[in-house]
Amino acid sequence: MASVRDLRRRIRSVQNTGKVTNAMSLIAASKMRRAQMAVTQGRPYAEKIQEIISHLAAQPSEEGGEPHALLRERPVQRIGVLAISPDRGLCGGLVSNLNRRVGQFVLEQAAPCRVIVVGRKARDFMVRTSQDLKAVFTDMGERPVQADTMAVSHLVIDAYTEGEVDEVYLAYTKYVSTLSQVPVVEKLLPVTPAALTAPERVGYIYEPNPITVLENLLPRFVEMEVYHALLESIASEQSARMVAMRAATDNANGLVDDLTLVMNKLRQDSITNELLDLVGGMIALEG
Repeated sequence: MASVRDLRRRIRSVQNTGKVTNAMSLIAASKMRRAQMAVTQGRPYAEKIQEIISHLAAQPSEEGGEPHALLRERPVQRIGVLAISPDRGLCGGLVSNLNRRVGQFVLEQAAPCRVIVVGRKARDFMVRTSQDLKAVFTDMGERPVQADTMAVSHLVIDAYTEGEVDEVYLAYTKYVSTLSQVPVVEKLLPVTPAALTAPERVGYIYEPNPITVLENLLPRFVEMEVYHALLESIASEQSARMVAMRAATDNANGLVDDLTLVMNKLRQDSITNELLDLVGGMIALEG
């Protein structure tokens, strides 16, 4: 059994760990609020531009024109996956859940997959599972701007337009709430035109023409989707880290209480034994 001195040393160690995890929880809470604000402000725009693009994509297709390269579907011989993950750990099961979801998706595909990763955790998983890695991006920061994701977006667009991949899927962790983050895999390319009803099939006037409009809007749409997925991933990471560090702090405090109880019992037993020795000595002297 450990001595009182060992228990005191262990209690101090656990208390120091609890102070670190508490500080990390407070820092993550501060970063989480900024990330949540960025996601909630950008999500309506991302959803609306997706709706508009799908409607616009459906209009020229009815006119019999040649579809844009990002709208053109072809037989699937190779699939591209863009996986966005954190650079650091200490965020509970967020990383493992995302990696498990991406790994399951890759195994379910009949065609081989080629992966572009953003974040060290996804990179480590892809290397460990011997996936076909096309490119790796790290150190995006905690407050990225859209210009930071341009290289990723253009790489995805070029890979699809040049025929290197026939479909592109976007894998990231979607922020739902502080306690809930869901790993998702969404189809990014080709952009699927909306199934318009008869009243929605109105005659839009395009200036200068539908192809030019889509040529300018579709790359911007892909850039926005990638950027918004990165914001969702950051918000999910900070939320998961805050919850995980808060749970670690509570566990550390609980362990300190348990160790303190054990130490007090040992001290009480030691004091009792010393009193018994004194009483026994006094009785022996009197006898």
